[in-house]
Amino acid sequence: MKMEDFNNLDPQNFGNWPIPVKGLIIIVLCIAALFAGYWFDTQNQIAALIKIQGEEKQLKKKFKDKQTKAATLPKLKEQMVQIESILKELLRKLPDDTQVDQLIRDISQAVLTSGLKQDLFQPQYKGEKTEKDVYSLLPIKLIARGNYHAFGKFISAVAAMNRIVTQHNISIKSSKAANEQSSQYALTLNMTARVYRYLKEESDE
Repeated sequence: MKMEDFNNLDPQNFGNWPIPVKGLIIIVLCIAALFAGYWFDTQNQIAALIKIQGEEKQLKKKFKDKQTKAATLPKLKEQMVQIESILKELLRKLPDDTQVDQLIRDISQAVLTSGLKQDLFQPQYKGEKTEKDVYSLLPIKLIARGNYHAFGKFISAVAAMNRIVTQHNISIKSSKAANEQSSQYALTLNMTARVYRYLKEESDE
């Protein structure tokens, strides 16, 4: 095929063009049609397909997550009921107003039975605060003198009580009083104990 074959072509007489020229033009037109189809249609369809495939993966993942949650939901509900029951029972074990007074007396008695000399035992009612509308914290300021053995005995006695009593800001120092330098009262214990009072709901009364 030569360039002369193209120069002598009559656009109005396509039927008489050489077969090789016809074939080449047809191939070029087919390639152009395919490219145009890809550029204006197929390319957008491929992009849309990729997007849909990505959304499909996300939807499958969400479905699996929800399926897992749905399968474990009855068990979780059962556990929640058990936890609420245990929590409610524990809250009921917290002392009420009248029982708090007895608990305070028990702590004061533990100071004496442990062999400590009590200098200050002061329930700080003005410092009482409510937590989560379920219980209140009542701090008790305590200063006592004794030795390490007596202090350990007292702390153990408080920890063994059937009510919750927490001990905070504990400090032990040498006694400053000159006449208290005997081994029995050589040290001073300064601490804050906290008792917890259950706030009864109307339905409990």
